[in-house]
Amino acid sequence: MFALKGKTALVTGGAQGIGKGISSILAAQGAQVAIGDIDLRIAETTAAEIYAAGGKAMAARCDVTDLESVQAAVAVIKERFGAIGILVNNAGWDRMVPFVKTTPDFWDKVIDINYKGVLNCVYAVIQDMIAANGGRIINIGSDAARVGSMGEAVYAGAKGAVISFSKSLARETARNRITVNVVCPGPTGTPMTEQMQAESDFAKKILSKMDKVIPLNRMGTPEDIASAVVFLASDEAGFITGQTLSVSGGLTMS
Repeated sequence: MFALKGKTALVTGGAQGIGKGISSILAAQGAQVAIGDIDLRIAETTAAEIYAAGGKAMAARCDVTDLESVQAAVAVIKERFGAIGILVNNAGWDRMVPFVKTTPDFWDKVIDINYKGVLNCVYAVIQDMIAANGGRIINIGSDAARVGSMGEAVYAGAKGAVISFSKSLARETARNRITVNVVCPGPTGTPMTEQMQAESDFAKKILSKMDKVIPLNRMGTPEDIASAVVFLASDEAGFITGQTLSVSGGLTMS
């Protein structure tokens, strides 16, 4: 697909779901992939699977809500694989709940993981990218941020902040040959969406109908999202920055 040999990538939340798909495909294209995840055990399992498939990967415990944790993970990654040239901010969390039934603690958790986590990770790697005069930052947003989503008001707001931040960062760092783009998945089959349906009849009612309302007649897969990320991480996407790409099977169109 696209040659990424010799490049070091950090994928946050890279142990499972969309993150695992991204980590696996980046490694298949030759990148050295650091799987940053709060669950080190699952991250190590994913790294082992990538090695077994002929790729190169490592696991690093990383709590994206804690800047010191992110900086410590980046230091370990640099020692083993060198400076990070590709950052994929994939770590995310949500539960499908009407806004009137949410609490401030819920707001804080959603915002800390989905938005402040992006700020922490960018902050931890951006100076090295500037020094190298190049880099790729791909932030995983959501179509919820683009068009709204019932039961995901806080999540949609946090992902909307990611889109706005990414566009602004793209302008600030273009002179340093750093590109910043956003991939917005539509409804995608992952452990998180499965858990949402298991915990909530409200979520199950909405998500169970997606195969019928998505024009391509199915929910997305992690590999669908990963393919878009790999392109934006490649040299072939070197003249693309500040953009938001929806990967939703046509559920949203612009």
